[in-house]
Amino acid sequence: MVSEVVGQYLRAAGFIVDEAVDGLAGLRQAEARQPDLVVLDRMLPLLDGIEVCRRIRVNWGTLPVIMLTALGEEEHRIEGLEAGADDYLVKPFSPRELVLRVQSVLRRSVAESIPEGILDVGEFSLNLAAHEIRLRDHPLVLTAREFDLLAYLIWWPSKVLTREELLRSVWGWEFGDLSTVTVHVRRLREKIEDDPAHPLLLNTIWGVGYRFDPVPLGAGDGTRATNDASGA
Repeated sequence: MVSEVVGQYLRAAGFIVDEAVDGLAGLRQAEARQPDLVVLDRMLPLLDGIEVCRRIRVNWGTLPVIMLTALGEEEHRIEGLEAGADDYLVKPFSPRELVLRVQSVLRRSVAESIPEGILDVGEFSLNLAAHEIRLRDHPLVLTAREFDLLAYLIWWPSKVLTREELLRSVWGWEFGDLSTVTVHVRRLREKIEDDPAHPLLLNTIWGVGYRFDPVPLGAGDGTRATNDASGA
């Protein structure tokens, strides 16, 4: 079974691993054990990986999820990311790559590369020690990858960043599916924009990449400045 093989790989790398034979059992174990990360097969009996991932997001918010899939088509990969997965691997995959992906998600490499302390940029406040980002003094509920991505954007405000650069700096991948970045940008917009369909904060620069424009509060009235960059 896939769970047994994955468990062997991760135990050999020094991780403590619990295995589940189906989606419902996996959810029960997650509730009982409160794991640091879930490696989730998309094709599971009783409850498939997409639905398990959605329920993990509802019940445990930021719990990191890496999804395994035998379906290599882009729409299936995007479906997993939109369900809330932080990362994914297409089977067959190498044991070393799986271990590196797990380490990368747990390490939250972007947060480690930014000095400790509180960074205030526009309406955002980044507190790495507390692993928290606030927007207008309200904490955002973010997955591990969403946190890494937004932390990186906050650290580089008003700079145009290509999807390749974001994939390399946030995910630690030299090569990979750029739609991973696109989906996470879309998910971030749903959490930080007043109107995600017409973003003011996280803008698309067509043919180049994305630019984070931390719009400051207006002079005492809470209004936003007008942003002329269109987003999509």
